[in-house]
Amino acid sequence: MLDTTERTLNPARETPARAITQPPVPLNYEDEEEISPEARAEMFGHYEDSMRSLGEGEIVRGTVLAVDDKEVLVDVGFKSEGVIALSEFPDPSSIKVGDTIEVFLEKMENQDGLVVLSKQRADFVRVWDRVKEAHDREQVVDGRLVRKIKGGVVVDLYGVEAFLPGSQIALRQVQNVDALLGQMVQVKIIKLNKRRRNIVVSRRAVLEQERDRMKASILKDLAKDQIREGVVKNITDFGAFVDLGGIDGLLHITDMSWGRVSHPSELVKIGDKLRVKVLNFDPEKERISLGLKQLEAYPWEGVDEKYKVGDRIKGRVVSITDYGAFVELERGVEGLVHVSEMSWTRHVRHPSKVVNIADVIEAVVLKVDKANEKISLGLKQTEPDPWLTLDQKYPPGTKVKGKVRNLTNFGAFVELEEGIDGLVHVSDMSWTKRVAHPSEVLKKGDGLEVVILSIDKEHRRISLGLKQVSEDPWPSLAENFPSGAEQSGTINRLFDRGAIVDLGGGIEGFVPLSQLGIEDLKRPNDAFEIGETLRMKVTRVDVPNHRLILSVRAWLAEQDDIALAEWTSRRNQVRARIAANPPAEELAEASKAGRGKTEELPEE
Repeated sequence: MLDTTERTLNPARETPARAITQPPVPLNYEDEEEISPEARAEMFGHYEDSMRSLGEGEIVRGTVLAVDDKEVLVDVGFKSEGVIALSEFPDPSSIKVGDTIEVFLEKMENQDGLVVLSKQRADFVRVWDRVKEAHDREQVVDGRLVRKIKGGVVVDLYGVEAFLPGSQIALRQVQNVDALLGQMVQVKIIKLNKRRRNIVVSRRAVLEQERDRMKASILKDLAKDQIREGVVKNITDFGAFVDLGGIDGLLHITDMSWGRVSHPSELVKIGDKLRVKVLNFDPEKERISLGLKQLEAYPWEGVDEKYKVGDRIKGRVVSITDYGAFVELERGVEGLVHVSEMSWTRHVRHPSKVVNIADVIEAVVLKVDKANEKISLGLKQTEPDPWLTLDQKYPPGTKVKGKVRNLTNFGAFVELEEGIDGLVHVSDMSWTKRVAHPSEVLKKGDGLEVVILSIDKEHRRISLGLKQVSEDPWPSLAENFPSGAEQSGTINRLFDRGAIVDLGGGIEGFVPLSQLGIEDLKRPNDAFEIGETLRMKVTRVDVPNHRLILSVRAWLAEQDDIALAEWTSRRNQVRARIAANPPAEELAEASKAGRGKTEELPEE
């Protein structure tokens, strides 16, 4: 039978509380048969009165009769027992048979004839006044994080469950909530609903209040050049935010190290404790600039004494750009190897063709500029300059073999050895032909023999000759083409000052404008066509200048009337055809090329 019965406030009906009553205990008879009918009637009368004094919505005491994995059977002194879900107990493992507990009487009897009881509602009613007082006074209370549920965490508050939303657990989103379970934390009660037994708490409000207090204290004492301790709170591409204890300061990537830092995460991680220096502080905007490298010695101090011009040093390649490679000599001190200082002989298009990131290389100090924190280094200076002795290896007149590396409008570059190129100018490609473009004679990749004409060590240039490989034929040409000899040739090129004619055997001659046989002719391509055959006479052979001068006029002067008539008719036909069909673009280009190459030709 129930020892005591307590009645209190019903949260649903809010009826007045009644004091705990002790039902009358019947006399202790050893033999039931000795109880008189009158005594028995009196005893059951007292019992029925005590049952009528209890009602739904009250707290009563009961005894645990049985415990299984889901429910707890409780005797509250009624004709039937009550069942409570095991999940309603904060610590289910502590419930044992025989324990006396307080429960909330929700219903006298359900459809199964059992009393409906609740442990959680009993606990809630017991602590309601304390919870409401803490809420009204905005007090900070202690609670234990029990378990994680959807949207937040259940908190044990004064023995009842309260809800802590995920957004209110900390100042920032917590990645691992499970790590906090079981901990005691301080919270504020931010929302109450008595009817629904709903209590919402916030730990963030407590942390914000503490942060504001610490922030005010720090802002009062903070000053430039102070050394402070802080915790890395966040990391970005441009730096790290450090919590100084209520207020954040920015540790910019450029102030993290005297050395090169690609990303702040290379030096710090979230949660790291750091000693930093206050570089700048704006109280109005609450902006704080912090420095880490400023706690170390300035690495460029005395660098001009440590690294002198001409010294050979070793360093690690830490960065490569289009114009060179940066080499770390020591932490915070870097030197630049410009692309032009990477090879004596090679034309380096990009530094990555010579060095790679993390390579340890040897270089020579070329210049030290301490004021601007610059050191110029040379990679090629670690080896002898081959151009200094190149004239000894290739004296002028030496025949060498090479390979055509590149063609330009004015000549061909021939590689004599790796990194050593020489130029064969178009004027040195043939003794007898006027070469307008090197592609007329050579193509890229051709192997050939050339002659060293000259070496300019100062400007690193080598002049090569292709025609000089063979003997100069012009001395003998004077004998083969005597003055006045009649010749037949094909027009190769036309330009303003005359025509170039192919005489065969690789020999070309020049017919000046005045010797083309037409009076008042302004442009040869108005009356002549490329590929047309002309009859001419040799005017002279200029051996020193390698020129063979021809004249159509001299040939016409010796012709009869019939030949002259045929010549005139031929010219008229050509003029008419040219007028009807203007010269193609290639003829105009040939004319331009010809003008550029015949400025020294005589006008005769």
